[in-house]
Amino acid sequence: MAGSMRAIVIPTFGGPEVLSYQSVQKPVPGADEVLIRVHAFGVNHAEMHMRKGEWDEWHPITGLECVGTVESYPQPSSPAQAERFPVGHKVAAVMGGLGRSRPGGYGEYVTVSSSNVIPLDTTLSWEQLAALPEVYCTAWSCLFTVLDLKRGEKVLIRGATSTLGQAAVHLAVDAGAVVTATTRREDRFSWLRDMGAAEVAKEEVGLFSNEAQKFDKTLNLIGNKVLLESIALTRPGGRMLQAGWLGGLEPVEDFNPMVQMESGVHFSLFHSKVLGTPEFSLSNIPFQEIVRKIEQGKWDARPARVFEYQDIVNAHRALDSHDVGGKIVVKH
Repeated sequence: MAGSMRAIVIPTFGGPEVLSYQSVQKPVPGADEVLIRVHAFGVNHAEMHMRKGEWDEWHPITGLECVGTVESYPQPSSPAQAERFPVGHKVAAVMGGLGRSRPGGYGEYVTVSSSNVIPLDTTLSWEQLAALPEVYCTAWSCLFTVLDLKRGEKVLIRGATSTLGQAAVHLAVDAGAVVTATTRREDRFSWLRDMGAAEVAKEEVGLFSNEAQKFDKTLNLIGNKVLLESIALTRPGGRMLQAGWLGGLEPVEDFNPMVQMESGVHFSLFHSKVLGTPEFSLSNIPFQEIVRKIEQGKWDARPARVFEYQDIVNAHRALDSHDVGGKIVVKH
């Protein structure tokens, strides 16, 4: 019917097989909203938790990010904004409630606040471009907005072979930081060194417990499981940021800050749902520059697996396996 579109929907909680294709109303852009025709989207662990009913906020049409072309932008906030998003222009969209409080990138079309849309000039394929928005915008915000990483500083990145971890390693090495990267897979050690990590260690509870090792900055992507020891591995005056939950969502049991936390270490949390807010504006992230570096072959940011739109169940099965080793992308 006119005004409709296909969308991948979570009709009930469960495994990958619950995902279904439905005909739904095509979204209509409101004030300062861009209507995007979705060409591809990255698949994220948060969407797995949403599908299982384990997330705090979710929309039946999930999808935290997408890439595509501007279909329309009928109510721009200013003439200057209208010039940024001409019809047919390539764009990336990330968060701004996508897949959480409003329909996300799993639909054929999506409306997004212009503050969460990035216009792009690129020759990358749709599937390669789709592997970038959420992980690189999040990694950049973690390293440079929250951790305030500087050239020459020692940074520990726990969970470095995750998609977010890989992006963080690329960005930190490029900024001149001295990177120590962890992974649970020893066969990835040489790969991380080739990416520029100065040191690689096996990810495990009790990391560096027998060494007087301290870092200026720590990015913990493992989660609560190693939260306290990640704080302990950070020097007084340094910063520890938790931005991932690869080790599960279970809380820290019997947490007593007075007894268990190190004095003088700054501890922060980052959730990518804040991307595009005034405090974490996408305009502060050099995303076009990041895309250009990947275009030029400086970093390998190709997706690990690419699935067709009609194959979303297998895409989520791959996501559930936790063994893909990179970004999963779905293309139209």
